[in-house]
Amino acid sequence: MKRALVVVLCAACSSTPSTPVTPAAPGEPGAPTAPTPPKPPDPIAIEPPSAPIVGLDVAGIDRNVKPGDDFFMHANGAWFASAEIPADRSAWGTGAIISELTAKRTVELLDAAAKAAPGTEARKAGDYYATFMDEAGIEAKGITPLAPTLKAIAGIANARALARYLGTTLRADVDAFNSTDFFTDNVVGVWIAQDLDTPSKYSAFLMQGGLGLPDREYYLDASPRMVDIRTKYEAHLAAVMTLAKIADPAAKAKRVVELETRLAKAHMARAESHDVKNGKNRWPRAEFAKRAPGLDWDALFAGAALDKQPELVVWQPGALVGLAATVKEVPLATWKEYLVVRALEKASPVLPKAFVDESFAFYGGVLAGTPKLQDRWKRGVDATTGALGDAVGKLYVERYFSAAAKTRAQDMVKQLIAAMGRRIDALDWMSAETKQKARAKLAVLKVGVGYPDTWTDYSGLEIKAGDAFGNAKRAGQFDYQRKLARLGKPVDRGEWVMVPHLVNAVNLPAMNAMNFPAAILQPPYFDPDRPVVMDYGAIGAVIGHEISHSFDDQGAQFDDAGRLANWWTPDDLAKFQAVSQKLAAQYDTYKPFPDLAVNGKLTLSENIADLAGLAISFDAYRLASGGKEAPAIEGVSGDRQFFYSFAQMWRFKAREPALRQRVLTDGHAPAMYRVSTVRNIDAWYAAFGVTSGALFLAPPDRIRVW
Repeated sequence: MKRALVVVLCAACSSTPSTPVTPAAPGEPGAPTAPTPPKPPDPIAIEPPSAPIVGLDVAGIDRNVKPGDDFFMHANGAWFASAEIPADRSAWGTGAIISELTAKRTVELLDAAAKAAPGTEARKAGDYYATFMDEAGIEAKGITPLAPTLKAIAGIANARALARYLGTTLRADVDAFNSTDFFTDNVVGVWIAQDLDTPSKYSAFLMQGGLGLPDREYYLDASPRMVDIRTKYEAHLAAVMTLAKIADPAAKAKRVVELETRLAKAHMARAESHDVKNGKNRWPRAEFAKRAPGLDWDALFAGAALDKQPELVVWQPGALVGLAATVKEVPLATWKEYLVVRALEKASPVLPKAFVDESFAFYGGVLAGTPKLQDRWKRGVDATTGALGDAVGKLYVERYFSAAAKTRAQDMVKQLIAAMGRRIDALDWMSAETKQKARAKLAVLKVGVGYPDTWTDYSGLEIKAGDAFGNAKRAGQFDYQRKLARLGKPVDRGEWVMVPHLVNAVNLPAMNAMNFPAAILQPPYFDPDRPVVMDYGAIGAVIGHEISHSFDDQGAQFDDAGRLANWWTPDDLAKFQAVSQKLAAQYDTYKPFPDLAVNGKLTLSENIADLAGLAISFDAYRLASGGKEAPAIEGVSGDRQFFYSFAQMWRFKAREPALRQRVLTDGHAPAMYRVSTVRNIDAWYAAFGVTSGALFLAPPDRIRVW
């Protein structure tokens, strides 16, 4: 089963005092503009409004929780107490609610597309969806569509044939900068992207993979909880093989888990995998056999159609060394058992219901704690999006994203970039030399709003009505070949990595570009019909977050051309790294469970972006309103509207297994701790009159990065 990539809303809890980099003095360009009233307002004296406040959920506020104690629960406590996670979800919140609405809109578009003219992209999307929904047809075929794959695995006669087959399973499904997932179910993941040293060309990056569980820790952690998960995983693999009528499933499942455990031991830890310096590991293709002996790399690259590449970038060298050693040392028969299991797992969405149910029982139930499998139509929307994302996105944009909405969002982007520029100018810890280069980088940011300038051409993808398995396989091959075709061609900085109907956003540091899909530009993130201050508090903080990613601990390593090169003076870089480590230490103190804390290093990039994005957006809101506070509405001040919009954007509630998995594997801190970013923002203290509480930090202890 292909695990869904973790949502990447680039934008994420805490009591360690920190010494900040000195901020700009009041009144200087870029300095915080929040007023400091002589008498702080009552932090919780919010009377029920006499009329609805468009854009804010005042009823969702918990007035019994002081803002300074827990701003997430203050802003969302009443909602949190009453909200129920749907049975088919592992978590629930703002993003999920909007995704649900978007899915309902999208399925209507796909139903209509099934009646479009034959041969059109719309018809291909409609046929793909309709065929996926034909459960009776899929049931009747059983696992027959998988027979050629199982026959090919059975025919692997030696190590060279194994290597070539492993190469044929590689897919370009790993995106190191566009998701928090640096891992793949394939033994090796291929990522075709802009080269980090020569930004004008594409390179092939190889990523560690091969695991059926979410992360190496699931194999190596000796805690009773993880031991139990491994036991259930082994039973799950045996159950899958039993459904496929494979002999001796229990023994084979045990051997497969042992093989994956060997791979896991060689994997790089997730926090280290986020270091972009891994993009410097260039291996000439001819030297793979020497650097990672035990695997016929020539055969693997031939199977993967990478045999013409003079060199490849190896993101996690130790993992490839471990893979090669495992190929050499583990019997061929065990590898074939492993490949059969992986093939069954990957194909499960388009196999009979028994396979779907078994896959969900483990991945949805055991790993995420979700009680109910999503309705098939929702899975159908996701599957169709995975195969023909731009074709579906084009239909969505035509119906649901107006020119006026795009213009308002683009205007906000301009204000936010201007605010970031002012903050750079006002930094007293950064030298003039580094500021000049930061400004140059800011000037070349390419911000895509709503949808791409150029859509993917699916004319070469064959979709056959009634062939769900074949459609999925051909779509995967089409996508891989399309990405391989980039090699040797100029880099397209306008290329999107997200579809328009995705509720998400992303920064692409190597391309100095950002994507803000149409689906995230809707309430409560964005609403042209409400006061703009609320949009700045919500989507503005997200856009600011993405802008600041170009200057966080990872993005700051790329220059204005997208080259992985240091553009900081040594003194400036040392100061930036020092304050970054203080922020990491702050997040290390957040513990959603007594035995599990947030990993400040793993989440550092996102935490920096959350902090900078919120500060940038507050400045931009004030710039847009002529330096003044927005008008109060029903007794709620403009600045409070800003911060409530921010906090309510991050509404989130998760089942325990799902939250544990996120803490272990996600590069973003859990949403409630992302809201705690406010404790480092002076304007929040002024808006709510916070002078004490668990979140309170004295002014010298508030962390300021940008």
